Amino acid sequence: MRADKEKVSRLLRTARGQIDGMLRMIEEDRYCIDISTQLLATEAVLRRANREVLRAHMHGCLKEALETGNADEKLDEMMKIIDKLSG
Repeated sequence: MRADKEKVSRLLRTARGQIDGMLRMIEEDRYCIDISTQLLATEAVLRRANREVLRAHMHGCLKEALETGNADEKLDEMMKIIDKLSG
């Protein structure tokens, strides 16, 4: 993995903390909108982590594959990820 490991790890630890917090909120029968707000915040953190991983992939693996003329497989991988992101 070529992404900034500390940055991605920090984002994932943040998301894990948010998930733990939401589980407590559910156990405490907290207000649905408050839980939903936390879910959205967690999704945003996970999207940021994914963007960081994908950005590093494009600047590293994909760029290298393009320069060496072996890009088809990497481009197919990126298209599958883009399809998942947009679906």
